[in-house]
Amino acid sequence: MPATLAALVKDVSQENRVDHPVVQHLQRQVANAFVLYANYKHYHWQTFGPFFRHLHLMFDEFATDVLRTTDELAERIRMIGQDIHNVQLKQMQEAASVHSAVVGQSMQEMIQEADANLLVVIKEMRDAARAADESNDPGTVDLFSKVVQIHEKQEWFLREILKKKDGLVA
Repeated sequence: MPATLAALVKDVSQENRVDHPVVQHLQRQVANAFVLYANYKHYHWQTFGPFFRHLHLMFDEFATDVLRTTDELAERIRMIGQDIHNVQLKQMQEAASVHSAVVGQSMQEMIQEADANLLVVIKEMRDAARAADESNDPGTVDLFSKVVQIHEKQEWFLREILKKKDGLVA
């Protein structure tokens, strides 16, 4: 490999080591996406009450949207030269900064829990985009910018439901 090519490879990949903050942010968000997906499916299956159809369909849509992000996040980790560390469900749960859904909740509690988890993910993704920008990684900045908008829209929907109370409060 010519010296200039070797220097370019080193320059482009030097920040992509396993302990680099950008790689760690990506790993955490893959785990968060899996937990959010499982939570949304739980809420989808457990929905009840006067707004059953609307909430049932909404949580299924949320699940589909977040599942699509897992592949994009995981492929970005691979693109920049690392492996996905949390491949088993238990590892995903342990690596995630969001919590798995609690069983036996009211609809309002499920929506509050989903909203709280989304706020954590949104803050982390904004921090991750900033870290990627500081590391001169425009591809990862773009990915986080795109994915965070999915979560922001979902959080907006949930916040509006909670704000309006829409029959979810006894």
